[in-house]
Amino acid sequence: MTNGARTLGDPARADVLRRLRRVEGQVRGVHRMVEEQRDCREVVTQLAAIKAAVASLNMLVAEEYATACLCGVEQVEAAEVARLLGVLKAAR
Repeated sequence: MTNGARTLGDPARADVLRRLRRVEGQVRGVHRMVEEQRDCREVVTQLAAIKAAVASLNMLVAEEYATACLCGVEQVEAAEVARLLGVLKAAR
């Protein structure tokens, strides 16, 4: 892109889209659970699963950015990328 935007490569984009569809399905499922007045514990469990799925997705995109975008364009040292990923993983 001409504005300097960095985008996901084809394999990563396909994985991100697949995971987003799964999260969408999970959210629709929780919506139905609430409409059906399901037990709060079940809803909380499903919301925790959604949170974990989104965190995993966030990590995937951050890893793609760090390895493909930063290293590919600016030649950041691999050790610096590893430190960045460590911080991101710890923050999950």
